[in-house]
Amino acid sequence: MKKPLALMIAALATAAGLAAPAYAQAPADPVQADLNKLVPDFPGAFATVRDADGKTRSYTAGMADLETEAEIPADARARIGSATKMFTSVIVLQLAGEGKVELDAPIEKYLPKLIRGNGNDGRKITVRRLLQHTSGLPNYTKYIPPISELQHQYMEPRETLDLALAHKPSFAPGKSWEYSNTGYTVLGLLVQKVTGRPIGEVITDRIIEPLGLRDTYWPSLGEQVIRGPHPKGYAVKKPGEPPTDVTNLDPSWGWAAGELVATPGDVNRFLVGLMDGKLLKPAQLQQMKQTVEAPGLMKGWRYGLGLIKFPLSCGGYAWGHGGDIDGFETRNGITEDGRAATVAVTALPTSQASADRVNATLDSALCAGK
Repeated sequence: MKKPLALMIAALATAAGLAAPAYAQAPADPVQADLNKLVPDFPGAFATVRDADGKTRSYTAGMADLETEAEIPADARARIGSATKMFTSVIVLQLAGEGKVELDAPIEKYLPKLIRGNGNDGRKITVRRLLQHTSGLPNYTKYIPPISELQHQYMEPRETLDLALAHKPSFAPGKSWEYSNTGYTVLGLLVQKVTGRPIGEVITDRIIEPLGLRDTYWPSLGEQVIRGPHPKGYAVKKPGEPPTDVTNLDPSWGWAAGELVATPGDVNRFLVGLMDGKLLKPAQLQQMKQTVEAPGLMKGWRYGLGLIKFPLSCGGYAWGHGGDIDGFETRNGITEDGRAATVAVTALPTSQASADRVNATLDSALCAGK
């Protein structure tokens, strides 16, 4: 591969004992620099960044496959985990805008007697509280088996709900905040009850196709592979231990809380479409952006209806919703002036420090084009 002209000139100047020209000392791209720093913690990392004018650039670091040492494809597909919640929330809010769902009605109105047991009561939990994580429903992901047992196991939404309802609520509805995937399982069931169609089909028809998200899809029933160009996803139990390939898995346990596959570029396009009013009426978008304190998340982060508001180091704030699922972690955000970025890594963090570095990379990507 030929070296860039500036580097060749710098090398020749150094060999001749001359000072290299100033333009050979151009600073490295801050997003690429931060992405490179992630590789000691993760097998691979990739990102797509959009500036306020709509120009996009994709970045990669590390390897797509630890055995073959193949490079990560630009804007590759990944499991986006809980970023799926933004899509599920949009559908519920669309139905609210159509008068088919009331946000402050109890879920009991739409799914009678579904939420019962151990003090959990759907008559006291509103749709808004499910969207906002103020329902108090126990989080079923605390009780599912480890990935070594769950990787190829199919789970029905009812199974994950039953896991949660076997436990007492974390608090009385509306009295506190706690992240709960269970609430989004219930919201998926709500969407299916109101529309009469599967949640994946509804998300496809109402969001993916209208926005032209060509690299975003809801996996078919029992589908374990990731379609199209993608890096492998790995499970790393402890730093220093050999990673396990978990690329192929059954994501059914994530369902309406975390099943989607997408590229960073498509996640950015979704965020732009959302904030540009292509998915929700102004009243519903305003509801989505009404936030509450979210103890347990990062300092300064607040939770809306399937949407997180978080501060930026360069001032202002961004909106988004990250996702964690075995093999991949994604972080994304969009600013009020239209800058958008999505960062993905090919394993879950094994420490708070490595998780912080992923968040810092997103911050850098959103601030770079300011």
